[in-house]
Amino acid sequence: MNYYKEIKQELINNEVYKKVKDYSKNKNDLNTYYNVGKLLSEAGKHYGEGIVKEYSKKLTIELGKGYTTSALKRMKQLYLIIQKGAPLAHQLSWSHYCELIPLNNINMINYYIKISLTQNLSKRELRTKIKNKEYERLDEITKNKLVINNEENNIEDFIKHPIVIKNKYNYQEVSEKTLKQLILEDIDNFLIELGEGFSYIKNEYKIKIGDRYNYIDLLLYNYKYNCFVVLELKITELKAEYIGQIQKYMNYIDRNIKNINQEKTIGIIICKKDNKFIMEYCSDSRIYRTTYELINN
Repeated sequence: MNYYKEIKQELINNEVYKKVKDYSKNKNDLNTYYNVGKLLSEAGKHYGEGIVKEYSKKLTIELGKGYTTSALKRMKQLYLIIQKGAPLAHQLSWSHYCELIPLNNINMINYYIKISLTQNLSKRELRTKIKNKEYERLDEITKNKLVINNEENNIEDFIKHPIVIKNKYNYQEVSEKTLKQLILEDIDNFLIELGEGFSYIKNEYKIKIGDRYNYIDLLLYNYKYNCFVVLELKITELKAEYIGQIQKYMNYIDRNIKNINQEKTIGIIICKKDNKFIMEYCSDSRIYRTTYELINN
């Protein structure tokens, strides 16, 4: 088989297709580069890995720039990750796959493909999630549920451990007030970091219990799960009294704000340090906890 001739023809056909039918070039790009990657993989078995560099030189002379050794190697890697079980998702671009190819974990690749599709991520947004190690900050049960077993998700599945908060002023230590201010100044990214479907309602949300006013750090709403979300920020280790506090706020929202068509309120405690033993004695499954990490600019 003349592997070079087949590869060259695939690339020529793709260039022609892009000029004639630009609206569907993503799909054709991926199909072409997958086919080229397959041919390169087979050629390598016959002629050795050096064949990629040889083909690159010939293609550059005959077809012009764009077919460097690195580019051809990425096409080969695309073929290999698809063989390992990643989908060839035509809703994504070749640029998306170039961000995914360097990852060495097929479950990680599948996770980022899945959220790129469901959240309609741009290449830049996908790169940011990879850089922030979003997959690595999910627990193992959630990873298996989202990627391997493909089970239905709940709100807990998307809460990262830890939550990354941008420390734009490079503070060494922060108070709860300062932590909240950092979040509010970057609220859009914080909500995305927190998980899927969260929207902002108000900070320092005032409620009256008996003859005393209390203030919820952040009141959110999750439109995907149709429920209010009480979020409390703590700059210490998780303590038992935090659970009682947030439970009281959640019950208030359920009794006074929630309507009959909405699900029960959930609570999220974000602490500096976790204490898993505290949660072992928490019988309220609506309460979740995680930690935060400040990332300097």
